[in-house]
Amino acid sequence: MALELFRIDERLIHGQVVVGWGARLGIDFYVVVDDALAESDWEQELWASALGEAMSAEFVSVTEACRRFAELDERTDTGAILTRGTTEMRALAEAGCLDGRSVNIGGIHDGPGRAKVLDYVFLSPAEREDLRVIGEHARSVVARQLPTEPKIPLAEFRSS
Repeated sequence: MALELFRIDERLIHGQVVVGWGARLGIDFYVVVDDALAESDWEQELWASALGEAMSAEFVSVTEACRRFAELDERTDTGAILTRGTTEMRALAEAGCLDGRSVNIGGIHDGPGRAKVLDYVFLSPAEREDLRVIGEHARSVVARQLPTEPKIPLAEFRSS
């Protein structure tokens, strides 16, 4: 299995992901699952500029990610799936892509209708429901910003 990291983080490709997680897990490629970014070449170029030369990024729609999941997971290098929100990760879960996988929540920030559950995670009722569904499919759902931090299981923060 090439895909080692499944992460929900509104910031997508940034220092914590590239240096903190990428270096630790030996990530070679990132797949950003986001319908809007999949259609915007200039935004893709901007996001990908945060990567070193040895790493690559693909920007795909939710539909394409589900369709190509087996292909991506059979690569010989190591990859990460990144989503900006819970909706996209839920779609992957419901398509069977997260069976036996762990999902990491790295950052969902304050916004309309969201309540603080951790310093770096704010959830709306719909996002709480998405995480519940993701948790039914994934081996685990945990929050942590970096791999060196303790894992906070979904049950400890979803209902906060």
